Amino acid sequence: MLTKAAVSISVSASFATAASPKSLISPSHRFLCLSRLSSLHSFSGLGIAWRSSNCSYDNKSARTMERLTFTTRASAQPLENADELIDSVETFIFDCDGVVWKGDKLIDGVPETLDMLRSKGKRLVFVTNNSTKSRKQYGKKFETLGLKVSEEEIFASSFAAAAYLKSINFPKDKKVYVIGEDGISKELELAGFQYLGGPDDGGKKIELKPGFLMEHDKDVGAVVVGFDRYFNYYKVQYGTLCVRENPGCLFIATNRDAVTHLTDAQEWAGGGSMVGAICGSTQREPLVVGKPSTFMMDYLANKFGILKSQICMVGDRLDTDILFGQNGGCKTLLVLSGVTSLSMLQSPNNSIQPDFYTNKISDFLSLKAATV
Repeated sequence: MLTKAAVSISVSASFATAASPKSLISPSHRFLCLSRLSSLHSFSGLGIAWRSSNCSYDNKSARTMERLTFTTRASAQPLENADELIDSVETFIFDCDGVVWKGDKLIDGVPETLDMLRSKGKRLVFVTNNSTKSRKQYGKKFETLGLKVSEEEIFASSFAAAAYLKSINFPKDKKVYVIGEDGISKELELAGFQYLGGPDDGGKKIELKPGFLMEHDKDVGAVVVGFDRYFNYYKVQYGTLCVRENPGCLFIATNRDAVTHLTDAQEWAGGGSMVGAICGSTQREPLVVGKPSTFMMDYLANKFGILKSQICMVGDRLDTDILFGQNGGCKTLLVLSGVTSLSMLQSPNNSIQPDFYTNKISDFLSLKAATV
């Protein structure tokens, strides 16, 4: 019996990205459109993306939207029949932090669960909002933890930032200023983009003297902000100058996660805190390429030729993982091994309801056994 219902609003319109190659917008025109719109909207929130054959934008009308649908979601149900869920989809997308591992510690039962799913012919994809590592670096982490995962199965928000810039044909004569760690820099380099900042600016300080004016590179056309353990005032000011003073400069966030798992002992301030600082100084909202933005889902579906209805998104966060799956039209499974507790899920203040919930992904094994 349904004890309560949560109403979610799905606003959907596909922007010109790598997943929509038939766009009528020319590459240079598309970049100009995005540079204007990025100051107004994020891909996160309700999962809004825009398609426009020109650069017009009108707050008072819905001309930029293709459809607006209202759906009612029933309360999440505990996962009782794992086989039924497994057999209903072809692909499982797993978040990493809080689902596969916490910090550098593997969550119990993960290797056996992944092996079982592979034995059933399921495609496995691992998507993380953590931008500190590149796909290659994440591949090494999986290997260190004893998991056989190929680089092609890994999608980090650091990769998403570079992929997004490629999808809009970001001009090669423009530069990217990075507020973040090595993962973003490496992915930008692999994609052929010029960049500055990142770890190199981690130790820089500003000596404030009377009349001091901080210079910045006028060729910076995008500022990408991700999780940064070496975040400092120099980076805040440099990024602020680029966004505010360079015409058409994009403000891109890898994610807006409030907290992250640096260790398995407690939660730590996440990338959203760094993004929030730039929001505050620029009075601009970022364009978010990580979860819950639909960009990565569209990219994955296009790359692998996956029907979104044949995907199950598995994650530990309601406002990123589960919303990511829902925005993409996928089945969703919340695990309680990370950020979200059962009380948080069932709180009257929570409007995001997954299809199912369970304690951890290894419940696929025990629940499977229980139904034999």
